[in-house]
Amino acid sequence: MEKVIDFTKNPVTEIYGMHCFSDAIMRERLPKNYYRVLKDVQAGKAELTAEVADVVAMAMKDWAIEKGATHFTHWFQPLTGLTAEKHDSFISPTKDGRVIMEFSGKELIKGEPDASSFPSGGLRSTFEARGYTAWDVTSPAFLKEDTTGVTLYIPTAFISFTGEALDKKVPLLRSMEAVSRQALRVLKKLGNETATHVFATVGPEQEYFLVDREYFDRRMDLMLAGRTLFGSAPAKGQELEDQYFGTIKDRAAAFMRELNYELWKLGVSAKTQHNEVAPNQFEIAPIFDVANVAADRNQLVMETMQKVAGRHQLAALLHEKPFAGVNGSGKHNNWSLATDDGINLLEPGASPHENAQFLLFLCAVLKAVDVYAGLLRVSTANTGNDHRLGANEAPPAVISVFLGEQLEEILSCLTAGKPVKNAQGQKLELGVNALPKLPKDLTDRNRTSPFAFTGNKFEFRMVSSAQSIAEPITMLNAVVAETLSEIADQLEKSKDLNKTISDIVCSTYQKHKRVIFNGNNYAPDWPAEAEKRGLPNLPSCVEALPELLKKENVALLEKHKVYSHVELESRYEVALERYSKDINIEAQLMISMTSRDILPAAVDYARELSLTIAEMKKAAAKSSTAGLESVLASIAEAVDQLLSCKASLEKELAAAPKAGDAAAQAKAFREKVVPAMVCLREPADALERLVSKKHWPWPTYEDLLFRL
Repeated sequence: MEKVIDFTKNPVTEIYGMHCFSDAIMRERLPKNYYRVLKDVQAGKAELTAEVADVVAMAMKDWAIEKGATHFTHWFQPLTGLTAEKHDSFISPTKDGRVIMEFSGKELIKGEPDASSFPSGGLRSTFEARGYTAWDVTSPAFLKEDTTGVTLYIPTAFISFTGEALDKKVPLLRSMEAVSRQALRVLKKLGNETATHVFATVGPEQEYFLVDREYFDRRMDLMLAGRTLFGSAPAKGQELEDQYFGTIKDRAAAFMRELNYELWKLGVSAKTQHNEVAPNQFEIAPIFDVANVAADRNQLVMETMQKVAGRHQLAALLHEKPFAGVNGSGKHNNWSLATDDGINLLEPGASPHENAQFLLFLCAVLKAVDVYAGLLRVSTANTGNDHRLGANEAPPAVISVFLGEQLEEILSCLTAGKPVKNAQGQKLELGVNALPKLPKDLTDRNRTSPFAFTGNKFEFRMVSSAQSIAEPITMLNAVVAETLSEIADQLEKSKDLNKTISDIVCSTYQKHKRVIFNGNNYAPDWPAEAEKRGLPNLPSCVEALPELLKKENVALLEKHKVYSHVELESRYEVALERYSKDINIEAQLMISMTSRDILPAAVDYARELSLTIAEMKKAAAKSSTAGLESVLASIAEAVDQLLSCKASLEKELAAAPKAGDAAAQAKAFREKVVPAMVCLREPADALERLVSKKHWPWPTYEDLLFRL
């Protein structure tokens, strides 16, 4: 049921974080000495002891019970891309038949959910059930309310009995440590003696659609596949450009109001909301956070919006392309690196030292994106994103970097030894002691670029709307860690720091400027230009996935201890299997909807037309029946094509490998089944344009996109 939110009675400053076991709550509830130790544990300066865990568990339990909690759960992110949880109560029976409420440090630190039913890609046999969840001490616990009551959620990592990562969080945490280690090496050579840790920070913008729940429930494709497998384009789409940043409709605004309320209670800093480009498409964006916390909270955003949508008799669609012919949805990951002493390493600085630092880290990212484009591409590869990448509204599958003309000119002139002036007219040179202040906003924004510099961060725009942001952040951290390690090696061997910095910046730009593209990535000639530059183009998930097992990529990820070889093989297998399963579900749905819905509707309408024509002829009506007969013929022709395409799809499905080689199976689905699905959709959508709305079996695009 929809809640009525009154922020005069529930001020945001009072409700914000009320369901989050935040730093403020810990400071309030933990003894001072234990609070200080826990902060050291979070900073990686101390080990978590059983004594400290017990004290934290007691405080966490008391806080949760005061809020009405009866159960707790270790909340983790398996390879399904969703979240998982097993609830346990706080009760502990006593000898006299009563219960007390207990929660120990041991229960806080470790759980043991059954691991056998989660995807593992061969890491575990079906009969091997043991898996462990381990408390992520850096991500705050929180409370969730539902019809069962209040539950304490403890963010955790998920590992196998033998220690391999079975989730998306463990590699993310490893990558955060890797990029911190290498960044600190660079900072130390630049004279920074105060920073002890470098954090990857992320602010993920989340796009989604809202549709009326009644219409959603009448579309089996939306319910089971998350997207419309059939649907004729409406007369009006997004071509008038009247949706983007337009007035938010009352029903959507009411949903957003409650969504903010629920997220703010959880301590999620939902900041921005607006209409997106397509009809009934919207975006929500938080303030940036440390990468693992941002990943956890983005999962919460997706889960919460779907729950809140239901209360408003709406459905929130997170699929990357729920509707053909209008914009799909993505996530724009705003990524940067920041030190624990308060420095954004991608911020053009106010002093010569800071500017040299900025250019080194900028070059590290530039080189990483060029050399390891395949790993970044595969981190965003899934079935849904195949419908979006390369379309008119999304970055193409070719990865390039937008720097902007001014910043590229600076790099170009420095490399060529030419003088150049910045926006304030100051002459720029590269020496650590000579480079004046660079302006913060060196560029306009490029909404077509898959990887764009936006003032003091990079916006990774290829990430798909439904996926966990953990994977793309993990790969980005890992590849930047590698290029930073190479820079650190050079700095540590240097006898002339200024010259070495100059050489690094100039050589990096010279070798990797091919990846810089400041133009329109949607332009039809860009893919050909990218090919001339030697940039990889991996248009589909199936083509991108082998990047995971390339020798040089495996070596990099193992070197920085982000993934082991067997963990990469498992993710390769899981992704291939998921692709095949997704396409199989969609294909089976199309066959079923064709037989059970489209064909009967077309036959019923054809029968009605036939009777009308016969009655008109019998009545010797003066008006001709030629027009109706033409419509009837068009329906018959479309039905013939429909049945032929349906038979072809059934044939390709039957021929696709059912087991064994996951790569061969996925390739068959991509190259044979998907084209057969496209073939079937064409006559089905043609029939939608011919058959009367009264006979058509489900809501059309007009209903889904314009009724809210």
